[in-house]
Amino acid sequence: MSWIDFRKLRESLSFEQVLDHYGVELKIGQDKANGFCPLPSHKGERRSPSFSVQLAKGIFQCFGCHAKGNILDFACLMEGKDPRNGADVHEVARELHERFVEGGESDDEERRKPPTRIHRKQRDLNPPKIRSQSSEQKKPSVPVIVNAPLDFELKELDPDHPYLHERGFTPETIEHFGLGFCNRGSFKGRVVIPLHDAQGQFIGYCGRITSDKLISPSCPKYKFPGPREHEGQIHEFHKSVFLYNGHRITSPVDDLIVVEGFPSVWWLWQHGYKNVVSVMGSSCSQEQAGLIANLVNSDGTVLLMPDGNDAGRLCALSALEHLSPQCSVRWLKLQNDEQPTDLGADELAAVLHM
Repeated sequence: MSWIDFRKLRESLSFEQVLDHYGVELKIGQDKANGFCPLPSHKGERRSPSFSVQLAKGIFQCFGCHAKGNILDFACLMEGKDPRNGADVHEVARELHERFVEGGESDDEERRKPPTRIHRKQRDLNPPKIRSQSSEQKKPSVPVIVNAPLDFELKELDPDHPYLHERGFTPETIEHFGLGFCNRGSFKGRVVIPLHDAQGQFIGYCGRITSDKLISPSCPKYKFPGPREHEGQIHEFHKSVFLYNGHRITSPVDDLIVVEGFPSVWWLWQHGYKNVVSVMGSSCSQEQAGLIANLVNSDGTVLLMPDGNDAGRLCALSALEHLSPQCSVRWLKLQNDEQPTDLGADELAAVLHM
């Protein structure tokens, strides 16, 4: 859907269900929840429970990192997106609407779900029911095309940019993944990463800023394609419905490595681990889990290898939730703040046991 009433969506969502969706553990009182800040953007150590949610009002605040806002702002921050960016808010709102409103579970399905990870102080405190919008409340929308193949490519990309070489990537790896620095257009100042769907069709670029010092809400680390209108249709990019590098795995494998970010894919491939895909963020969607399960043999294993930080742990928890009923899964936990790209050949072999 291309149009969403954000106000009605906020009213229909339960903050408790959204917290549970992201694997956030909080202590809940009458109408308030408190705990350690779960936001990936939280700075400093989590020594005290500085995060607070007003459940009835649908708002949150962290007294440590000073982040605050409504339930959509929270979901945007958990996805590593900017709540002040309209395209980011629209993407996250669409996913929440599809999951909790359009795809709301029945009472029987709710009873079959695993117990909530939120600790309750009062047994009689139940989350509010989801209120779906009626068809009369929805405005007419133009056709929306998701992840449509593109018939153009960026020219004059620089594969020799210092960002790639200083991180230890070889010319062979850079060429294999089609990486290069862009100095024009909307991806100016970024290393662009070609994206392909499961059929190998080119569907867009992601741009990685080359200096972490420049990262801000208005200049995110990774920039994905935004929505655009073309010939009476809305074209949208949804990273939650495909896997990065998944198109290169043409048949089910015994062991599939699943990582959080793009560089981890490049690094593992460079060290000889070819069966590796990325979910491109701190969560694994149900659609991505289905794609992952289809890439593994019936007696094979999914090896989760996210970063060793809070965002990585959220990624692993969401992947476990969706994958555990479908296939064998192992979570390869790294040290705090450690990433796969920090590991040498011997260290990777020790962690993967392959």
